Amino acid sequence: MKFTDGIWLVKEGFEIQNPKEVFDYSLKADTVTVFAPFKKIKSRGDTLNLGLMTTEISSPREDVFTVRLKHHDGGERKSPAFEINEQQVALKTTDDEKAITIQAGDLKVAIDKENYALSFYGNEQFLTKSDVNGQGYVTSADQNYIRERLDLGVGENIYGLGERFTNFVKNGQTVDIWNKDGGTSSDQSYKNIPFFVSNKGYGVFVNHPEHVSFEVGSEHVSKNQFSVAGEALEYMIIYGPTMEEILRKYTDLTGKPALPPAWSFGLWLSTSFCTDYDEATVNSFIDGMKERDIPLDVFHFDCFWMKDFEWCNFEWDRRVFPEPEKMLANLKAKGLKICVWINPYIAQKSALFAEGKEHGYFIKNKDGSVWQWDLWQGGQAIVDFTNPAACAWYRDKLSALMDMGVDAFKTDFGERIPTDVQYFDGSDPEKMHNYYAYIYNEVVFDLLKEKRGEQEAVLFARSATVGSQKFPVHWGGDCLSTYSSMAESLRGGLSFMLSGFGFWSHDIGGFEEGATPDIYKRWTQFGLLSSHSRYHGNVEYRVPWIFDEEAVDVTRKFTKLKMRLMPYLFKQAVTAHKDGMPMMRPMVLSYMEDPAAATLDRQYMLGENLLVAPIFNEEGRGEFYLPKGKWTNILTDEVYDGGTWVSEHHDYMSFPLLAKENSIIVCGSRDDHAEYDYAENPTIHVYGFEMASTSAETVIYQANGTQKATIRVENTGSEITVHTEGLANYEVIWHKQHESGTKTVQTSEKTIKLA
Repeated sequence: MKFTDGIWLVKEGFEIQNPKEVFDYSLKADTVTVFAPFKKIKSRGDTLNLGLMTTEISSPREDVFTVRLKHHDGGERKSPAFEINEQQVALKTTDDEKAITIQAGDLKVAIDKENYALSFYGNEQFLTKSDVNGQGYVTSADQNYIRERLDLGVGENIYGLGERFTNFVKNGQTVDIWNKDGGTSSDQSYKNIPFFVSNKGYGVFVNHPEHVSFEVGSEHVSKNQFSVAGEALEYMIIYGPTMEEILRKYTDLTGKPALPPAWSFGLWLSTSFCTDYDEATVNSFIDGMKERDIPLDVFHFDCFWMKDFEWCNFEWDRRVFPEPEKMLANLKAKGLKICVWINPYIAQKSALFAEGKEHGYFIKNKDGSVWQWDLWQGGQAIVDFTNPAACAWYRDKLSALMDMGVDAFKTDFGERIPTDVQYFDGSDPEKMHNYYAYIYNEVVFDLLKEKRGEQEAVLFARSATVGSQKFPVHWGGDCLSTYSSMAESLRGGLSFMLSGFGFWSHDIGGFEEGATPDIYKRWTQFGLLSSHSRYHGNVEYRVPWIFDEEAVDVTRKFTKLKMRLMPYLFKQAVTAHKDGMPMMRPMVLSYMEDPAAATLDRQYMLGENLLVAPIFNEEGRGEFYLPKGKWTNILTDEVYDGGTWVSEHHDYMSFPLLAKENSIIVCGSRDDHAEYDYAENPTIHVYGFEMASTSAETVIYQANGTQKATIRVENTGSEITVHTEGLANYEVIWHKQHESGTKTVQTSEKTIKLA
């Protein structure tokens, strides 16, 4: 929120008071408390009729500070609050005439006593500063606020803040952390995360589930400002120094992504939303994919598996699905997992409405009546997940579906949550607006774990807040069937990946109508080189043969490619689960020191070793940047020198998919499903180990997440050798680069001599 009129004046209707000096302080082993009045104290009389800012600094983990700014502290802190994994750290504190210095790990803050300011350092290198007048207590006729301002350095870029479809670098933007259902072509977001990452080696997490407003160089262009309504503000500053370390430490605090089941990485096919479908249609889609040799792992039933006007009643519409139990059994016999669409809303026509109303399972108006409106469903109510009985009731409905054979749920919606209401447990409705996404998805995810086991739980969720990374997978919401929307979807996904989330998907072909064969084929390439891959639309089917026969060929090729890559991809998934590193990595995350990578948002690293550059034009023109080193297109074996931009043409059967040098890419022996024994007869592809004294190592995991084999490649100077442990049979393919740097040669030997 903006409070000033330029840099000199305060906006009309606001008053800003700033802490001016350290008047008093308390130094304890785990907390430093500073009292800073709103003017400098020159006499005893100055202490009268004057407010002050109380600043508390503690450390929940090594290299992390919690900074709490408080004006009036008499109010009760209302629920809900984010779940934080704290390990209180003892502070190292020094005190002299000019400053109080506090250290936790390699992170340090110096508090200027005379001219109140906080300067942050990582490993003695300056990070950022809350300068004089940076902190502020803002009053107006309607609402009070606490504001913090951190310096933005020259060349400093800010990333993250959730799944945002605006510019990838957030400088110059106003970002409101407030979940909305606005589609992908706006500045609204389904997944707002009050956490950003700086390319200067630090991140900031504002620990408030309610509305947080960020002015990223958009009110004062050299300041990164954030504010909340009320009398207190808490944020955590996290030192890296790398972006990878920042994400690891942030997810240590807020939770690591769960590991999705291996089958979830296969192709998902949907009925689409408003299309006309029944059991015969579903079978024609599934059988059509099999007849065309296109691997399929999951079939998804969207909204109209239930009756019109009755979402959600969790009952199959037997007019079109007369024997759902038998239908699901037949589909599962074909090797498929089943997903169905749900949301947390109960329409008045649903048989569950009267039941929920009677027992108090819905969010209520302040007069005790059920909150309702007609947007989306006539007379819809919203399940109150702060009521344990309502959670059990909701779970029971889903449990019955799982007993029929349902394996996963698409947990749609959860963004348009009202604030003029009351909750069963007395939660603050403003805080619950964003936090509702967490408790909604948690209820469903926990049921899946209970019924299927921890290794089988997976959602397809749209809304999210801090901590929701524990309940994967999330998809990008309603996009148009255009190249612009395809690109904005990727921008949103890359921002999301820099917000603590490990897995992400999108509607292949675009959600809205109008997908051309060209868009369908290009989006198919992109979608099958994302962490999760789902065909879905609004009023159009998304099976490839309705577009053209080439679309069938493209779908088959890239689906089978993904299935072959599963040993590599699943290893990257385990890394996301263990370390908080996303599967789809923005280039700046992997190449933080390369200035050219700072703004790239139309390409990404798929895991540690593969660069993906989707094509966003009808001409088939691929344009991408390669960081320094040798790169090999794994589809064509063409070799490129990095440190430059590439522009080249690709037909629908080719694609910019490049392995960086010194890469080990393990491919599996099957291409019909995503889940199989990844250590059975794999093919080990070795790229670019011609430099002496280079080595690399990778592992193969089983589909249950346990390590099965280790592979190490070493260049001794005279030869390159592959060493394996835990593999009985395997093949090695060497992609040895010619001096001309144009093609590779292949051999099956496990050791290759260097000329």
